[in-house]
Amino acid sequence: MFFNIALYVSLAIFGLGMIYKISTWFWRSIGIDVSHISTSERVLAAIKGILQTVCSVKIFTIFKAFLLDVVLQIRVLKENFLRWLMHMLIYGGFTLLLLLHALDDFVTQPLFPDYASTLNPFMFLRDLLGLLVIIGMGIAIYRRMAMKIPRLKTNPMDRYAVIILAIIMFSGVLLEGIKITSYSKYQQMVEEYSDTDDEEELKALESFWVKEYDVVSPNAKGPFDEDILAQGAEIHEMSCAACHSRPGWAFTGYAVAKMTKPLAGALDRAHIMDILWYIHFLACFFGLAYLPFSKMFHIFASPISLLANAVMDKESSHRANIATRQVMELDACTHCGTCSRRCSVAVAFHKFGNMTILPSEKMVFLKEYIANKDVDDKTLKTIQLGAYLCTNCDRCTVVCPVGINLRDLWFNVKEEVIQKDHPLPLVLSPYSFYRGVDGQALDPEKYSIPLNGARRAIVDRCELISTPEKILTLTPVNRQFKGQVDLSSQGGTYSYCFSCENCTTVCPVVQNYENPEEVLSLLPHQIMRSLGLGLKDLALGSNMLWDCLTCYQCQEHCPQGVKVTDIFYELKNMAAKEIFPELGD
Repeated sequence: MFFNIALYVSLAIFGLGMIYKISTWFWRSIGIDVSHISTSERVLAAIKGILQTVCSVKIFTIFKAFLLDVVLQIRVLKENFLRWLMHMLIYGGFTLLLLLHALDDFVTQPLFPDYASTLNPFMFLRDLLGLLVIIGMGIAIYRRMAMKIPRLKTNPMDRYAVIILAIIMFSGVLLEGIKITSYSKYQQMVEEYSDTDDEEELKALESFWVKEYDVVSPNAKGPFDEDILAQGAEIHEMSCAACHSRPGWAFTGYAVAKMTKPLAGALDRAHIMDILWYIHFLACFFGLAYLPFSKMFHIFASPISLLANAVMDKESSHRANIATRQVMELDACTHCGTCSRRCSVAVAFHKFGNMTILPSEKMVFLKEYIANKDVDDKTLKTIQLGAYLCTNCDRCTVVCPVGINLRDLWFNVKEEVIQKDHPLPLVLSPYSFYRGVDGQALDPEKYSIPLNGARRAIVDRCELISTPEKILTLTPVNRQFKGQVDLSSQGGTYSYCFSCENCTTVCPVVQNYENPEEVLSLLPHQIMRSLGLGLKDLALGSNMLWDCLTCYQCQEHCPQGVKVTDIFYELKNMAAKEIFPELGD
């Protein structure tokens, strides 16, 4: 009764959890350009898209993706054979074990009317599939703990997946082994299924089971008389043979039975079998109930991601479906770390220590972010830096084993998080290149918001720029600042400047404005003179630093060989570090 209630409760939680998780794909969103699309529009677009795919030649693409990418895991095989083997053993073994054993009332029994869990081939297959899962778990632990794969991070969800599987599998093997030798279990079977009440016949049957089925009895001890064994075998054929194969076919449990046989009597008296029964089934029920809320949900989301990405593309797919797919892809992520090993800016992680620079860790943070977008400043800054450092090189997307379009995901996330009221200096750097190229797809009014916010954050700290009417004293020199600029051979060339204004004359940015000093604050030659005077606020606060096109015209035309453009690079880094020290050097 207790187990039936626990099963129904677990199934109810599982069902509600699945409904909730799938519903989040339609009402959560990533990116500012899809926030106006309603849930109903996304549901209708998804239904329409599915029907159009099923009724078109794309259905053959779906079949191909299902066979190669979902069933055979070809993407994983191309990346790493050991990981493919691990995944096939765990995924294949556990799925078949779930269908043939855990759900035997619904699957195996209707297919095979003579089914019994203690008969072959079912008993052998159960142990074989269980062993495959255990081997796969061993490979998973070896890869994460012993191989020290670069940038492969293990989080609590990864540990949960291994721990719950380990509890289910090992408790099942131990339970099976102890049941083989259990005398109380044997007595229960005799009471329920035996066709005789004769004491002599029951004694003969018990002797046969002790000899042939490894039951440890406190009464019957070998060696046994051949006549008694023959009589027991005859009774066994009448009462038990239809439901019991030799225990040796359950080879994993049988190995446990052999090892624990000397302790069988004590284990039986301590009711260890009952304890393992509770552990095994409660672990199964808990794992089932928690599955939609754990990493294991990817066993449903990953195949859907692979199939969806096989027939969707940015140009032809409905924007509502792309928005739904991107939320779903967060659940599809298996946290395998393949993307992080290929990331072109992953080296920045070793500099800053920001986990969200690594694509696989960014996915973990993004799951939390879209679930609760009112994050604290520290978390927001972490996500901003991790998302914006991405160069959109696409190396992560092409190797993702579950087909997640990571490049588009990063771009949408990047634009959303930098629109938050928190300045990000990287928008003023070359990392803005991809955003600028794709700027036509963005709202022109919103495009400049993060740029202006980052500039204000810097200018507000530069007193001489923010208060232009201030009267300067004759000795405001910041000697430490001058020393910082002199650290590089390029930076020290500012001292050669004699204000000929050649750099300003050839600058295309200066020529673009009627009154350039009003817009740019300082012109190139004035920035060089600020460095000479040690006026840190003036040098770091000028808009000219950020409007510079890095065309190198100023540097090429300087008669003194001042490395103007290279100095601008150094000043930009110093300005960003002044306001955002976490960026480092």
